[in-house]
Amino acid sequence: MTGYPLDRIYEEVAFIAYYLHWPHDEIMGMEHRDRRRWCEEISRINRSANADATSIADL
Repeated sequence: MTGYPLDRIYEEVAFIAYYLHWPHDEIMGMEHRDRRRWCEEISRINRSANADATSIADL
């Protein structure tokens, strides 16, 4: 069995820390599935905000 790629873990931790300002130890203490879910939710919020900003700019 292979482990989860270390580069991917760093990417997830940096992503969550950047957007939510959570400490490293708290993010690393999460289960992988929870950490991935937070990344997905942050991405969804960003996509929605970007779409809203684009539609406002089109006015």
